[in-house]
Amino acid sequence: MIFALFSWETIASAIRMTTPLAFASLGGVYSERSGVVNIALEGIMLVGAFFAAVFAYFFKNPWFAIFMAGIFGTLLSLIHAVVSINFKVNQIVSGVALNMLAMGGTTFLSRLIFKAAGSSPHLEGLTPWSIPILSLIPGIGKLFSNLSPLIVIMFFSVVISHFILFKTVFGLRLRSVGENPHAADTLGINVYLYRYIGVLLSGFLGGVGGAFLSLEHARVFVETMTVGRGFIALAAMIFGKWTPFGSLGACFLFGLAEAVRMRLEGVGIPTQFIQMIPYLLTMLILAGVVGKATAPASDGIPYEKEEL
Repeated sequence: MIFALFSWETIASAIRMTTPLAFASLGGVYSERSGVVNIALEGIMLVGAFFAAVFAYFFKNPWFAIFMAGIFGTLLSLIHAVVSINFKVNQIVSGVALNMLAMGGTTFLSRLIFKAAGSSPHLEGLTPWSIPILSLIPGIGKLFSNLSPLIVIMFFSVVISHFILFKTVFGLRLRSVGENPHAADTLGINVYLYRYIGVLLSGFLGGVGGAFLSLEHARVFVETMTVGRGFIALAAMIFGKWTPFGSLGACFLFGLAEAVRMRLEGVGIPTQFIQMIPYLLTMLILAGVVGKATAPASDGIPYEKEEL
């Protein structure tokens, strides 16, 4: 039983479950490193999933649909940026409001556009990739065959993001406005600009994560299909100590829990208890990590520029 739960098929499934979480969690890293808490990731993922379905349905081009999902995720995050950075509204309240807007808005538009309650028609996703040579290895080859291109892009995004955040001037400046915006301002760094960039990047990445759900995972848009994944992505970001690689590792842990949950269905355990596994894991991890993980010093604190 244990070997069946943690087989190569389960690991491959865990990686698929990890992908949308990792995109959103990576977006959260950019936002919170700049000093803005983005609770709206749940709504951003839902908007991304919806508009990916809309553009894939009408234009029959999944790559274009994924890009547009990122654009609409960026637009939703722009609202969050304006109200939290310029108007200094409480960032948690802004994020919760946007989540509610996304939930109601996508439900209304889905029924209006697809003329059906509950879900969209079947969608065509991306053509799977197989990694040459590696996909031919017995057992482990399952991890490198029939891959969604978004899985490969996700791993590259994590590596590139680590390089950007910790090896470039841009990354240093982004982190500085999240740690000490007043000091950054005295050095001539535009705090508002970098915070906008961080929030907008989180919107694009969260939208792409949502697109994975509708185009690659389910091949259909279902109302409220994110079911808390945006919040799990935030938990993974905290568990990963606001770093790209740490967030990826935490997302894989949650993805593995989801894959194991799917494997356990039909073995005699009540379905309700099985479905609780990823969310219980989220609470247990947060209970053990919060207080030990140190967030950027100015995370969630609106910046007031000092007038001379």
